[in-house]
Amino acid sequence: MFYDSGQIFAGIRTQVRTCALGGFAAILFTSSLNAVVVRGDVRDPLGRPIGLAKIQLLQGHLVVASGTSNEDGSYEIRSAGSGRFVLLTGAAGYATNVAQPFYGGDLDVVTNHLTLGFRAVEEQVTVTATGLPTPMEQSSASVNLISSADLATREGVVNELRLQPGVSVVQTGQNGGQTSLFVRGGTSDGNKVMVDGIPADDVGGRFDFGILSSTAVNGLEIHRGPDSVLYGSDAISSVVSFNIPHGVTPAPVLNYTGDAGNFHTYRNEAELSGAYRKIDYYTAFSRFDSSNALPMDRFHVTTAAANLGYSLNGSTQLRGTVRRGVSASGLPGAFDFAGIVAAGKQADEQTFFGGTIDNIYRGNWHNVLRYFGSRKDEQATNFFPVGEAVSGAFGDTYYGNTVTIRGANGTSGTGRAAIAFGGTYPQPSDSANNRDGMQYQTDYHFTPHLSAYGSFRYEDERGTYHNPANFLDQSARRRNYDYNVQLQGDVLNRVFFTLGGAIQKNYLYGTEATPRFGLAGYPVRPGSGWFHGTKLRFNFSKGVQEPNLSTQLSSLYVLLQQAGLTIPGVSPIGAQRLRTYEGGVDQSIYGSKLMLKFNYFHNEFGRQIEFVGSSDIQQYFGISVPSGVANYFGAYLNSLDFSAQGIETELEWRASRHFFARGGYTYLDSNVQKSFSSDVTAELGGFPTTNPNYPGIAIGSSSPLVGQRPFRRAPQTGYFVVQYTATKFTAAVKSAFSSRSDDSTFLSFSDFNGGNTLLLPNRNLDFGYQNIDANVTYQITSKFSVFTQMNNLLGQQHMGPIGYPSLPFNFRTGLKVRLGGG
Repeated sequence: MFYDSGQIFAGIRTQVRTCALGGFAAILFTSSLNAVVVRGDVRDPLGRPIGLAKIQLLQGHLVVASGTSNEDGSYEIRSAGSGRFVLLTGAAGYATNVAQPFYGGDLDVVTNHLTLGFRAVEEQVTVTATGLPTPMEQSSASVNLISSADLATREGVVNELRLQPGVSVVQTGQNGGQTSLFVRGGTSDGNKVMVDGIPADDVGGRFDFGILSSTAVNGLEIHRGPDSVLYGSDAISSVVSFNIPHGVTPAPVLNYTGDAGNFHTYRNEAELSGAYRKIDYYTAFSRFDSSNALPMDRFHVTTAAANLGYSLNGSTQLRGTVRRGVSASGLPGAFDFAGIVAAGKQADEQTFFGGTIDNIYRGNWHNVLRYFGSRKDEQATNFFPVGEAVSGAFGDTYYGNTVTIRGANGTSGTGRAAIAFGGTYPQPSDSANNRDGMQYQTDYHFTPHLSAYGSFRYEDERGTYHNPANFLDQSARRRNYDYNVQLQGDVLNRVFFTLGGAIQKNYLYGTEATPRFGLAGYPVRPGSGWFHGTKLRFNFSKGVQEPNLSTQLSSLYVLLQQAGLTIPGVSPIGAQRLRTYEGGVDQSIYGSKLMLKFNYFHNEFGRQIEFVGSSDIQQYFGISVPSGVANYFGAYLNSLDFSAQGIETELEWRASRHFFARGGYTYLDSNVQKSFSSDVTAELGGFPTTNPNYPGIAIGSSSPLVGQRPFRRAPQTGYFVVQYTATKFTAAVKSAFSSRSDDSTFLSFSDFNGGNTLLLPNRNLDFGYQNIDANVTYQITSKFSVFTQMNNLLGQQHMGPIGYPSLPFNFRTGLKVRLGGG
């Protein structure tokens, strides 16, 4: 048989093609079996799909896969290998998005929904307000973010908190002094503070921001108002939350910061972080020391933190975090009232820890199970009495030097104030606030336009207080339950809504419901050009809060009961309540370069905690505060009602990629509607407390009177920030100002003759101030930079409440070194 050569070669070519195609198909099949599939959608901040967006999947510095989104915004890309990845996304007219790193294993299908911002800056997302990661453009809540870059040269967070709308920061003293936050006229106990979802405030809300280091703080989120879906039911003023950073680089990175300044100040900080396959890790340690400007007022704080994550697969992650702070400071007291420094010390130990299991099922069902715990111990010691001892019927009383106390309202008093009492020294006291709990939260995306959220939280809260000098040994325990539900969605990517509420079952006050509703809409959607982008916002909500343990343990009701007295209006300690509504407009004036925000809020605070000093209790009821019954200095009750309404304005200007400025102004109109100090005077037919040198002026010695403003809430506050950023050089000037505010010297019946000559009228007693800070950073190489941080350039002495001098001009200069990371 003879064969045609052409047919032979044709057959060979056919077989070769068949084998090649089969082999190639086998390779593709094998690769697809081992591929990591990443899918999701790309949308703008209003939720509209973005087609033809370029998506790159990076592993280290290599692009291992890429693709583009479809017209409906959906995308899907694959990688042949497992490991840690980053998505880099861009589209014409939008800012580039660098998503959070994630792990993808063989056969994993990872869902990652991407948002491209309108601005040429990082897209801002809020979680606190809604429980779901939500672009700020879709949120009706009043939320501000403090970035980690804002804290880069700060040793703490206090001065950055001053640069926020609606916020008044009050620090009693210098570095390490007790620092409280008053938001929209609310109480200092009304702020819920969260670290990685772990409640960090004391039981009942007290938190000292003065000892919070900037170490291991990956920016802060400040939510004003009680309408946070996560924690609004026990935060009637605000939620302040922050996370410990994650490790992201394939190679380990070691960052070191060292600096020193005046007032014997120095600081050292080290951070180690990285990520390897399924594990990411971050750990940090720092110590800050300062002598302050007063004798015996040295302060130090040591901070340690760790964050360890493990990815079981592309949709399930385990994470554990811990943060510990140990601090000690002097207790100089109100130096301006005594002219002498008290010999005392306060030490704080705070540990917050938690673990989470985080899972995303089929891309639209998200579940988180979290255990959390906190351990907070505070020890205070008065080593010995200072001043001159004067013997009396009830023992020795120690008086300070002769001073003249001057208020910002022009009033003054000259004399010697009682600053300590006799007894056995040293006088130690200690308190503990401990908490353990479990939280489960779930959210489900029915469509891109409708989501549901629900959560359950259980907390076991314990507290103790020991004061041997006053024979105090008290403890309390509460077991609380909290249930949250919420619907969130939009209509035509133009109107966004949230509707939900919470039911809280509290051991102390029973069951309370807190509904909330939010609405945001765009009559004019964002765009380039003048006035393209008008957002209208409205919120209504109710809040409820448990009192702190000190309040519960020092109840006026219990004190009067034990004295055999029943006084109308004095009831057992219970819930504090708030009803609020707000509305505002966010207006883009020229694209993303110039933005104006205006907001009006109206708060009604009911059954707030009021403090009644021991001298006032003796005056009103003719009884003394006995040792072992309540706080020696006074007692508490739910008797204060007040309103707080005002306006907040914010302006941001991005003149260029190098120059940025922002500023804000808040006006607060607050008014006391009900006060025990006023009511009891009328009930007993007595006369209000007065200073004989200012006859006819009623003075609230322990708390404000009806018609006055609540103490320490400045009616006018504001700020401005100007920042320049270049490749190697960064500089910023930051300023906060505050008007005068109402307050008390709290020196009733405390002058040398047991009178009220040092008790000054409340109106505008605290001074206003303007604080100006500046910082400069120069990047010498990619691994090495130097910086300086200067605070209180004007040397303002009255940034705290009356009696407490502020730290004058102070500075720190140092260097930053980065090793590793590739």
